[in-house]
Amino acid sequence: MGVRKKQMADRLKAERKTKAFAKLNNCPTSPRKMRLVADLVRGVEVEKALAILRFSQKEAARRLEKLLLSAIANWQAKNEDADIEEAELVVSEIRVDGGTMLKRLRPAPQGRAHRIRKRSNHVTMVVAAKTKVQS
Repeated sequence: MGVRKKQMADRLKAERKTKAFAKLNNCPTSPRKMRLVADLVRGVEVEKALAILRFSQKEAARRLEKLLLSAIANWQAKNEDADIEEAELVVSEIRVDGGTMLKRLRPAPQGRAHRIRKRSNHVTMVVAAKTKVQS
């Protein structure tokens, strides 16, 4: 392995150590409803995000709270020697993508049928340590 390639690999490895992610697949909530809650916690510190999710009235908030706790646990497993308070974890990225769709038919007047789409979504949450601004 060349010197530059080795340096790049070491840098990427160090960056990966500061990040941890968790995924929630096929969550039976529409992506639009989930994005409303996800937008509340994007870019927010972990403690504040947990408080926001805990006191939110939305059903999607319960699922995102559980996902955030999983991402924090994954970060702790990666960084066993580091402390969460010192690391100042932030929800650096949260993506809500459309999942599988169950298609059903509802009877309509005059022999017709209307399609019902029961949507689901995939959520990916990335938690990272806050980067220190060097001056």
